[in-house]
Amino acid sequence: MIQAETLELLEWPRLCQHLATFAATKLGVAAALDLQIPATQAQTAELLAQTQETYQLESRAGGALSFEGIQDIGTSLQRAELQGLLSGEELLAIATTLAGARQLRRIIDSQADVPTLKELAAQLRTYPELEQEIHRCIDDRAQVADRATPKLAGIRVQMRQLRDRIYQILQGILQRQSNAVQEQLITQRSGRFVIPVKAPQKDAIPGIVHDSSASGATLYVEPHSTVNLNNQMRQFLRQEQAEEEAVRRALTEQVAAVKPDLDRLVVVVTTLDLAAAKARYSFWLQANPPKFIELGESELAPKNPEKEDEEKEEKEDEEKEENSQLLIRNLRSQITLRQLRHPLLVWQQQHEQGFPVVPVDLTIGPHIRVVAITGPNTGGKTVTLKTLGLAALMAKAGMFVAAREPVELPWFDNILADIGDEQSLQQSLSTFSGHIRRISRILEVLGNKSQAEGEENSNLPITNSQQQDEEVIDTQNTVSALPILKPKLQIPKPQIPITNSQIPNPKSLVLLDEVGAGTDPSEGSALAIALLQYLAQHSLLTVATTHFGELKALKYQDSRFENASVEFDDNSMQPTYRLLWGIPGRSNALTIAKRLGLLASIVEEAQTYVGGASQDVNQVIAGLEAQRRKQETKAREATQLLHQTEKLHREVSQKAAALQERERELKIAQEVAVNEAIGSAKSEIAQIIRRLQSGNQTAQNAQQATDTLNQISEKHLPSRQQPAKPKPSFMPKVGDRIRIPSLGQTAEVLSGPDANEELSVRFGIMKMTVKLGEIESLDGQKPETKAQLAKAAAQAQALATAKAKQAATEPAKPNPEIAIRTANNTIDLRGARVSDAEIEIDRALSKAVEYGVLWIIHGKGTGQLRRGVHEFLATHPQVSRFDLASQKEGGAGVTVVYLH
Repeated sequence: MIQAETLELLEWPRLCQHLATFAATKLGVAAALDLQIPATQAQTAELLAQTQETYQLESRAGGALSFEGIQDIGTSLQRAELQGLLSGEELLAIATTLAGARQLRRIIDSQADVPTLKELAAQLRTYPELEQEIHRCIDDRAQVADRATPKLAGIRVQMRQLRDRIYQILQGILQRQSNAVQEQLITQRSGRFVIPVKAPQKDAIPGIVHDSSASGATLYVEPHSTVNLNNQMRQFLRQEQAEEEAVRRALTEQVAAVKPDLDRLVVVVTTLDLAAAKARYSFWLQANPPKFIELGESELAPKNPEKEDEEKEEKEDEEKEENSQLLIRNLRSQITLRQLRHPLLVWQQQHEQGFPVVPVDLTIGPHIRVVAITGPNTGGKTVTLKTLGLAALMAKAGMFVAAREPVELPWFDNILADIGDEQSLQQSLSTFSGHIRRISRILEVLGNKSQAEGEENSNLPITNSQQQDEEVIDTQNTVSALPILKPKLQIPKPQIPITNSQIPNPKSLVLLDEVGAGTDPSEGSALAIALLQYLAQHSLLTVATTHFGELKALKYQDSRFENASVEFDDNSMQPTYRLLWGIPGRSNALTIAKRLGLLASIVEEAQTYVGGASQDVNQVIAGLEAQRRKQETKAREATQLLHQTEKLHREVSQKAAALQERERELKIAQEVAVNEAIGSAKSEIAQIIRRLQSGNQTAQNAQQATDTLNQISEKHLPSRQQPAKPKPSFMPKVGDRIRIPSLGQTAEVLSGPDANEELSVRFGIMKMTVKLGEIESLDGQKPETKAQLAKAAAQAQALATAKAKQAATEPAKPNPEIAIRTANNTIDLRGARVSDAEIEIDRALSKAVEYGVLWIIHGKGTGQLRRGVHEFLATHPQVSRFDLASQKEGGAGVTVVYLH
């Protein structure tokens, strides 16, 4: 089967072996080694979702799946179903597997954003009662425990008592007949207790001889005195075995009763372990999840221009369908596989000390159906084919692809390859015939698929105008056996309208290595061209390697073809293993032959036989490659410059953030300093208040307090502080050094400014006269001219006049009131009636005239007393105004009254 051959050619089993090393259980290892490729895209999507969610769990702290205790119990379940008897080890393995599956379900249920894994875990039935029963009956040594049944416990008690009696008797014989025994030892032979006796002394201890040593010097004798006791022990052993079997039989029946659920448990656990192995392998490989590209709308694929011209000459009035190939469906977007690495080469580099892996970039347009890769031998063309094939298989199997994001490729229903040499002497196959047989099997798969897609339309009615004569039908049947030759033959086509259901929908990936090789170059290239044109119509993507120059020209005849080449370094005369797109490659066979050790004279002779046209083509290709390398170098430099710019931007942003943080810290420090100044001022004000409260409160004392407060304000408030005096303006004197900006020179003053504001200066050997406004000091100060002084004086006079007018029109503002609370200007009315409070307030107001302010404490309560006080104050002739006190002085419980 060609699909199985493709897996072998792409070394898929070897990749599965690498994947199996990341599995945690034997079940997972077996599943990884026999990893199946899904048949539908829906199955791939489910597997990929499992891998992605497991990858997320593996990346979280404490979220990794644990498979501790889970074992392969499939064989045990089958034997239990067939009414076999499970051993203690098998039963214990089932119990630990149930416990491990339960722990696995707990881990998944405790995580978020893993719906696919939770759906799997919901199918797990772990039967804790069965697990407990197995642990109750089977101990850690996989033996049936005494607690399994009372009968078993009683039998074993009797066995221990009987064993003690036998040991006691035999120990007595060993002590009494110490000269006759070989050593002081009690052992067993055939399940009976015996002692080693010297052969010459066997009559000293009468009994039954059960065995002898290899030399014959020692006989293992069962004394007559213990025969009956050993017989009883054998009976107890048979009873113990029967009871143990009964216990294990009961447990086996319980296991058989839930076998379908346990089978499902094994499947789910294996699926989870395989998903975890894929996730860990992807993490190790630094791979990324693939995104599958869907097919777009149908388009007409034009024929080659030469063929269209021929058909127009033969029949100019044909329909549009006659001048075009079959309708095809292109991809919605391009295939993108950047920095794609071969996973087996990565493994070889990491574990087998191989060479560094050179990644390749695969970017294929949505309309491209065939890619022809050319270039030198040993340049990496075959490795590119295998890398692409493995990437498609890994994506299809729900694995990540070893490429840089984004990873975008189609879902291929078939991945078919012809790589390597199938030459065989036993089967009489040459290189060419081996390739043809394998390609024939590939075409057979593609033909069967196309036939299957068209079966739904096979019953369409055919009108009379669509009937064909017998001769044409026979010809078409003959050609159908050689599908790749159809484009070469002019065969009448049935005039059947092409409907959407008849549009071919190819989804296969075909990989061909050295297509058309192994035979005459002209015939091989002709066959290769016909084959690739056929595959362009019947496969979604075909990638072929070749040395034929004719295949390089297909790109310029059919838009579905693309060229690529592996790069060759002319300086080192070695391939770089990089893939170049849009440029056909050079074979460089002579250069490689010389590098591999072929005689230089032979290579030089061969060079003379190479045609001039071929050399010209190679020179053109070499020029294109050089231009490509130059562009890539510039692109790398631009990328580096971009990275440097981004780095500089980050540094500037960090410095700006640091400056903002520094500014914020300075503001905080300023606020702290202001708060400290306010606290200091408050402390000084409090001392003044305490002095006023402790002494006689007179107007003189109040004035002193006012003066002190003003001093405090001038000390702590920036607005009260005197501004710094402006620096005196610059005026040059004889001998000063000054700068003349207009000349860019530094000069020495020879004479001061005269009445015309002119002064003499010297710089170097030159003397000149300059205006006062044309010079400045060495630190940048400008001298004040007469015009500037007059202007400043006029501005000052205007400002003074404006202030005088404003002062004349505005009334004088009274000095602010200074309210200082003492015991003499405070009254407490809490608990008093409103009528009594009015009398007390009237007395207090008369006494508080000299203070100008009165504090009334009435409390909060229901507010009735406060309302009565405020009504009385509102009508009192001595009251100027009244307000509730601040929160520090009592808030709504205190009213401050200001007097006239």
